[in-house]
Amino acid sequence: MGNHSPILFKRQFRSQHQDQRGMATISALATMVMIFGLVGAFLAMELRTHEEWRAEHSRSIATANANSAVAHAIANLMEGVAADVGTADEMINFSGGSYWADVTDNGDDTFTIEAYGSSRGENFGIEAVAAPVGGGVFSNAVFAGNDSDDDTYVLELGGVGSQGDVLTGDMYSGNDASLEDDASVTGMVRAAGIVYGTSGESHVSQPIPDLASMDYENTADFDVLDLFIAGSSYTYDNAGGYAYQLPEESPGHIFRANPDNRTTECNSTVKHDFFLEDPYESVNSDSSQDGSNPYKITLSGTNGQPGPESNEKVFYIDGNLWIHNKSSYSLQFYNSDSEPVNVTFVVKGNIYFADNLFYEDPSQDGAAFIAMRDESVSDSGNIYFGDPTFGTLQAMHSFMYAENNFYDSNLDASGSAEVLVQGIMTAGNQVDIERDYGNSHTKLTVEYDDRVEEGDLELPGLPPSITESDPHYEILSWRPLPIP
Repeated sequence: MGNHSPILFKRQFRSQHQDQRGMATISALATMVMIFGLVGAFLAMELRTHEEWRAEHSRSIATANANSAVAHAIANLMEGVAADVGTADEMINFSGGSYWADVTDNGDDTFTIEAYGSSRGENFGIEAVAAPVGGGVFSNAVFAGNDSDDDTYVLELGGVGSQGDVLTGDMYSGNDASLEDDASVTGMVRAAGIVYGTSGESHVSQPIPDLASMDYENTADFDVLDLFIAGSSYTYDNAGGYAYQLPEESPGHIFRANPDNRTTECNSTVKHDFFLEDPYESVNSDSSQDGSNPYKITLSGTNGQPGPESNEKVFYIDGNLWIHNKSSYSLQFYNSDSEPVNVTFVVKGNIYFADNLFYEDPSQDGAAFIAMRDESVSDSGNIYFGDPTFGTLQAMHSFMYAENNFYDSNLDASGSAEVLVQGIMTAGNQVDIERDYGNSHTKLTVEYDDRVEEGDLELPGLPPSITESDPHYEILSWRPLPIP
């Protein structure tokens, strides 16, 4: 039977079967080891992924908290309280972590904010430079709000050589702004559109005051038209022909209405015309046009003058107001003692600056002129610059606000080769003054008077500025900081 005996076959089969079973066991063990290895790898990977996710989540919270620290610091600046937020040792708990910020006043109306946020051992730092955003009507030398949303409007300054416009202070346009030729601005040029011809800030907006909410018709101290209706007489005076005027003790005596020697001017308007001139003062010509010999305007009740106190009051005029006298180049608010003259004129119509206007004491005196729209009169809410006949306007010391526009009136005459505004020149809509004629250009010089914005001058009845009622800041720069 040779090698094929049943016993030998069984032995061989058993041995082969045992060898196969051993190999299967080893294979199974190897598979289990491999599976456990894969499971372990997956578990390790899962643990690493979870840790990385948790770290990334914590870093996100730390970054958000650092930004919250910047916001907290700016809120403190807006409130006028100590700007620092917590300290490195006493952080503010917030959103699953904490933050703190240190604020440095750079002395140039900018603030550097170093802010840090943390969460579960992750930290993030930010350095931000912030500056207050201008408050519109009181924070700019020239302001044009463009509330008509005219996308073609450009607030322009120009002029060649010595006739180049000069603006000391900030300038804002509600659309585009442009500096051409030799015009210069010592300050920031901002525009809701684009700034051309100089460095500036494009695509920023500034608020336009809500004059209607001031309700001047009911809140003003003196309604000039009512005063004239109640007690004026048609009288001749050296101030200029026959006109309606009031007794010296009336607060409204500083106006004369519809004078017959200025019928051309009066006939050019729809409403009554009131001229700022005092028939109880001498009419001085001020031929040098420098305020050395002006026609004085004296308020009632000041320094023993008859009548009620009218200094630090609001005069409301339902009509037009003219600074225009045919016998004088200049007018000046006057008080014989040291009390400053602070007064506001609100006109529901137009204001015409044809003659110079000076303060007796430029460091203390102040006058605001506000032109408001009359919805029944299309030509209203405007301020006009220039003498309509002789073009002799040269200097205006005042805070001027036109709810509608600024326009020119004969500024191409040789008498107005240069016009100086000492104060502010602001329009709810547009500053639209044409000053180019032939090869010449009437130079506009605006010297910003910051006394209202800085709180050094309180004029009655002014609409609140944005910095008083709703201050806000803009971030000029931002960069990450290394963690201390």
